[in-house]
Amino acid sequence: MRFIDEYRDAEVAHKIAGSIRRATTRPWKIMEICGGQTHSIIKFGLDELLPKNVTLIHGPGCPVCVTPLEAIEQAVIIASKKDVIFCSFGDMLRVPGKNKDLLSVKAEGGDVRIVYSPMDALELAKKQPDRKVVFFAVGFETTAPANAMAVYQADKQGVSNFSVLVSHVLVPPAMEAVLSSKQNQVQGFLAAGHVCTIMGYKQYELIAEKYKVPIVVTGFEPVDILRGIQLCVEQLERGTFLVQNEYSRVVTRSGNLNAQKIVDKVFCVVPRKWRGIGEIPYSGLGLQKSYERFDAEKIFKLENINVQEPTECIAGMVLQGIKNPHECSEFDRQCKPEHPLGAPMVSSEGACNAYFRYRKNPFGAKI
Repeated sequence: MRFIDEYRDAEVAHKIAGSIRRATTRPWKIMEICGGQTHSIIKFGLDELLPKNVTLIHGPGCPVCVTPLEAIEQAVIIASKKDVIFCSFGDMLRVPGKNKDLLSVKAEGGDVRIVYSPMDALELAKKQPDRKVVFFAVGFETTAPANAMAVYQADKQGVSNFSVLVSHVLVPPAMEAVLSSKQNQVQGFLAAGHVCTIMGYKQYELIAEKYKVPIVVTGFEPVDILRGIQLCVEQLERGTFLVQNEYSRVVTRSGNLNAQKIVDKVFCVVPRKWRGIGEIPYSGLGLQKSYERFDAEKIFKLENINVQEPTECIAGMVLQGIKNPHECSEFDRQCKPEHPLGAPMVSSEGACNAYFRYRKNPFGAKI
């Protein structure tokens, strides 16, 4: 299949890996910021093709993983109400909250439904005006335009029984939080291609210049990722700190201006807590005042919830790239996909899930 097969070509991948080995003269540590990239790296064994002095660090790029416990608890409370239809993408249903997850609420009789788009939830609200329909609006900049459009359309169409529980996060502030940490080890970044499809990569140019780190925008297939690593290593060896776009078949410098316009109309930048990391200033999206009547957090008066992270889960250190999943004492013991302690074991983009699926199985996919 075009744009798939050629980016999974083993011969090409091994040639790029050889170029990386020849270019590398010193140890380098590169963070892939996206959970989709992490999943591909572990699934295809891309890190095993690299020279030993090139280390990949898995970053906080899984939207399910970084959704804070407070948001999960809010979702559980709302979904448990008898007059509510709670709508969500499927990967959020098994994320553990304080005492239960959304799947448990559904099993107990709550009306929790999986939808493929926030517009599906809006249509449901129009068809059932006697019920309150709430959509769990999570994710990075990638999902923000569709969620913004659902709110915009609800306003235009006068749908008063529709609301959104917002837990959107933004990538550039998270990158700055990693780089400014005393524990930072990152010397270069692979930026998330799908985020840059929406937002472009102009914001990353300021980060590259400020922190003196090369940033390469790349995709999710093996050849994409290896080419991104190659460009990053070559910059590190030269001592340059530029933003390069390896994913030019999808990403432009300015991004999708129409998508950005609807996001800016409906949402505003707010502080946001990241699960296992804590609050990062200017790292989230919340509804503009003109759309606050669609804010489920305010409608159900759930602004002051505070939930403590389980002490036995090191998800925060995994999300910051400080530790790898197999360094957790509960990995494949108390914490498994069917009984997760933390979100990174639930999500298909989570680092813990990827290690569990592919690093335990010697017959996993390889390039």
